[in-house]
Amino acid sequence: MERNQIIGLALIMTMLIGYQLLAPSPEPAKPNPTEQTKNKPSPTAATPALKKLDSVAAKAVYGDFASAAQGTAQDIVVENDDVRVTFSTKGGNVKEVLLKKYKTYTLQPLYLIDEQSSAFSLELPTNKGTVNLSELYFTTDAQSQTITTGKSAKISFRLPLGTNQYVEQTYTVQGNGYLIDYDVQLVGLDALVKNEPTRLVWQDKLKQLDNDMAENRKVVTTNYYSDGSLSDIGRGQSDNVEEKIEKPVSWFSHKNKYFLTAFITKGTALSNVTLKSLVDVSDTTYIKTMQSEGSIATADLKAGKGNFQLFYGPNDYQVVKEVKAAPDFGDNVDLGYAILRPLNKFFFVPMFNFLEKYFSNYGLLIIVLVLIVKLVMTPLVYKSYVSMAKMRMLAPELAVIREKVGDDAAKMQQEQMKLYQQVGVSPLSGCIPVLATMPILMSLFFLFPNLIELRQEAFLWAKDLSTYDAPIKLPFAIPFYGAHVSIFTLAMTVSQLVYAWYNNQITPTQVQQPGMPDMRMLTYFMPVMFMFIMNSFPAGLSFYYLVSNVVTILQQQIIRRFVNDDKIRGILEENRKKIASGVKKKSKFSDILERSMKAAEEAKKQADDAKKQTEAKRQQLKKKNP
Repeated sequence: MERNQIIGLALIMTMLIGYQLLAPSPEPAKPNPTEQTKNKPSPTAATPALKKLDSVAAKAVYGDFASAAQGTAQDIVVENDDVRVTFSTKGGNVKEVLLKKYKTYTLQPLYLIDEQSSAFSLELPTNKGTVNLSELYFTTDAQSQTITTGKSAKISFRLPLGTNQYVEQTYTVQGNGYLIDYDVQLVGLDALVKNEPTRLVWQDKLKQLDNDMAENRKVVTTNYYSDGSLSDIGRGQSDNVEEKIEKPVSWFSHKNKYFLTAFITKGTALSNVTLKSLVDVSDTTYIKTMQSEGSIATADLKAGKGNFQLFYGPNDYQVVKEVKAAPDFGDNVDLGYAILRPLNKFFFVPMFNFLEKYFSNYGLLIIVLVLIVKLVMTPLVYKSYVSMAKMRMLAPELAVIREKVGDDAAKMQQEQMKLYQQVGVSPLSGCIPVLATMPILMSLFFLFPNLIELRQEAFLWAKDLSTYDAPIKLPFAIPFYGAHVSIFTLAMTVSQLVYAWYNNQITPTQVQQPGMPDMRMLTYFMPVMFMFIMNSFPAGLSFYYLVSNVVTILQQQIIRRFVNDDKIRGILEENRKKIASGVKKKSKFSDILERSMKAAEEAKKQADDAKKQTEAKRQQLKKKNP
């Protein structure tokens, strides 16, 4: 395959994969009202919404737990270096979480959950019916406090039912970090609570915390770990989805673009799990409603084995990978396909975090990252340029061959390969840097949209490198493009066109196969296509590609200064003599090429002989039956 063909096919592959995975999903038609009601998030308990219950009504609804049905909610605020968590005695639940080091895209305090957006409940199977603990009032001796690094605090909520009979929920908050230990214990309740499963229900309305509602809605998922692997629901879907998980679930997370909430089991996994992703496309406040339900073994809660963890924090790879109780919790950060993930995990992410120590400006950091990658790739780029220079030296001989064979493209291709074989040139060697660069470009294609480090980091006219730069707003939307103009994407497109033009100048003219598109024109067409695709991508990614193109052109210009055409011409002539005399052995590529050409010639000869025999028989039949 010719070099330009390989480049074109690689670009087409990149475009198709990127478009399929990352192009915004079309907005669905407005849902049927009946269907909307059917899939609408239901309250976490089927109990009457009464402000006041008399003793008889309370006894009917809550049974032996009726004494806790009335009370006054009290807030307990606990904060460390990273979060401020508000607990409530009503339900003994986490009521509100403020992430202290982050802001919303409108630069407001970032409340990851609050009383309106999150509803967490445990439903106990009592002898007199199911009781929702989130509706009952607990007692506590805990006080609001600030925890310093290295310290921790326990906040316990108790629901007393009699002598040595109670439900207790205990939260342990560390002096830093986003992980909270959560323990549930049923003491002395064997006669009141059945050994049927306790049902956990978490309804989480995910807020719009970052720019571009369409992009946010596309990437919101519920991730869950079951049967040794990570799966998800809701990704890229703009309609309601429900999924029942047959096997036990070790943990699940409700993942926004850059933040997540999670429930993690430390002992027995959740069973009979049902996950829902619910969407209201007209809602401009909440992106999606993620509802997760699962069963906890009540016997474990009675035996003091109800040990869990809650995570409220950023989806930062350096943070989530440290959650040891949850296998593969770091994979909440999407680092791309399995074949690309190691490159991001072991090179780009560590390199990015290393450079953060020395560069506070992320635009400069990206430039330095490009220079490091290009420096590593220099030997391959040099080899590619030398290979193209060798083929360029053969252009006069190819012109002579073209005059001899005329318009026979197959014959021209065959003679061209013979010439390369005679002088020891492998046309594939010039493609190696292109093929080696593809995994890098694709890895970054997945990494940059998920890199929280770029969030709200400004550079030049871009206010936030984690989303598109839009200094120019359009009064109308262009199909497949949008209603804004990304200057970084435009600059990237121009650099790609310049690079394509420059590359075509230094690449030897190839034989055009009949019916095949002109690969040189394709190299100009693809950047324009990418301009439409990349217009809504993170500015940081477009800027990386822009710098990469510019550095590549400069790199080739520098290499060109060190490549002597006369010396290369001499090497080719020397190779021709050595190969002809047998002094120099043919390369593996030459051997394979020679065998392939011989096989092709033999096949062509057999086909011609068969054609002649067929024609001869036809003529004989024609003579017999004039």
